[in-house]
Amino acid sequence: MAFKKYSLAAGVLSASLLLGACSSDSTSGDKKSSGGKDDKVVVDIFQGKVEIADQLKALTDEYTKQHPDVTFNIETVGGGADGAAALKAKFASNQAPDIFTNGGDQEALVWKDKFEDLSDQPWIKDAFEGTLDGMTLDGKVYGMPFNMEGYGFAYNKKLFEKAGIKELPTTFSELEAAAKKLDAAGITPFSIGYAEWWVLANHGMNVPFAYQEDPDAFIKGLNEGTAKIEGNKEFDNYFKLLDLTMKYGNKNPLTTDYNTQVTLFATGEAAMIQQGNWIQPMLDKLDPNLEVGFIPLALSDDPAQSDKLMIDVPSNWVLYNKAPEADKEAAKDFLNWMVTSEEGKTALTKEFKYIPAFKTIDANPEDIGALGADLLKYSKEGKAYQWQFMKYPDGAGQEFGATLQAYVGGQKSKEEAMKALDETWAKLKK
Repeated sequence: MAFKKYSLAAGVLSASLLLGACSSDSTSGDKKSSGGKDDKVVVDIFQGKVEIADQLKALTDEYTKQHPDVTFNIETVGGGADGAAALKAKFASNQAPDIFTNGGDQEALVWKDKFEDLSDQPWIKDAFEGTLDGMTLDGKVYGMPFNMEGYGFAYNKKLFEKAGIKELPTTFSELEAAAKKLDAAGITPFSIGYAEWWVLANHGMNVPFAYQEDPDAFIKGLNEGTAKIEGNKEFDNYFKLLDLTMKYGNKNPLTTDYNTQVTLFATGEAAMIQQGNWIQPMLDKLDPNLEVGFIPLALSDDPAQSDKLMIDVPSNWVLYNKAPEADKEAAKDFLNWMVTSEEGKTALTKEFKYIPAFKTIDANPEDIGALGADLLKYSKEGKAYQWQFMKYPDGAGQEFGATLQAYVGGQKSKEEAMKALDETWAKLKK
């Protein structure tokens, strides 16, 4: 896929991987028995977004109220519990879900033979330009985009004010100066949750990939052995950012998981957190009055380069092509209902706090939250980078995460870590 600079407003995006933004939870119902046409249909859903587990259940309950013959069995397994491995195990034990999620691009190629063709679905005509790219293979569309998401450093406005930070930092030097001011005011600058591999390997390492002059050409170079992470200026700068967060972050980052990281931020114990707008529902639950916004994960001192957020399509709903026909029919109808009915559209924006991937769904800042509103603002200004981590070789993310955790823990030097990242890519590339 060619690299594009784009804005959400124009809707020019490309689909990509989500395995992050989640811890683990599971809501199981009775497994269905497939039977005759009079039997009720149970649609099995497997998804990785623990933040919307309750909201998704409420939405499926509403669908069941309107369609009494269809019920749902939802299982939510997040990044902390390795959702990809759990999904593979489901298929291996003949318990394949009817609806599951896929990140597109590289991940779509891995799972392609399991996908139902959705090219004839009515919602396709309403999708923003580019949002179907990552799930379009050989001219066929195999996935419905969840939403659009973005991340950077979410910051606590009151704590910034308390530390006397008047101008928001948009470069690395300004970020370092802000961290020093917060620290001097007795405030922990960063909430860092490096127990989660994806915080480092996917969302963190995405930044130096996105900063490359031509990310696709750089990735092609890695695949062909003509480019290297070791010694690359942007990756060198990413390690400086990591160092900054460790110097001014909470203690024990390697045992701080996602929930703990978000809680530290939501309770005002730290001023910044590297996460995305997906944490908005959790923040609202923990402190409805928390005033937050986004600043970039700045790696350089050139604001034209550094003053951008990472915005893309995180994941897509897909259907298992060998599911019973009645299940597939109900699953297709539910997905279409979710993005066309008033109940579905309201839930996606007001309850899920999602930035919709469809032109037919309006999103007001007061519905999607302050973080979503900042993403819209950045995107309208054209200040967005595409997500690159869904282009990693299959399985590379976890290995990258382990390498970066070894760096955070002091077991590897920067040079050793960079070498290990290159070795992982060389080993796993196709």
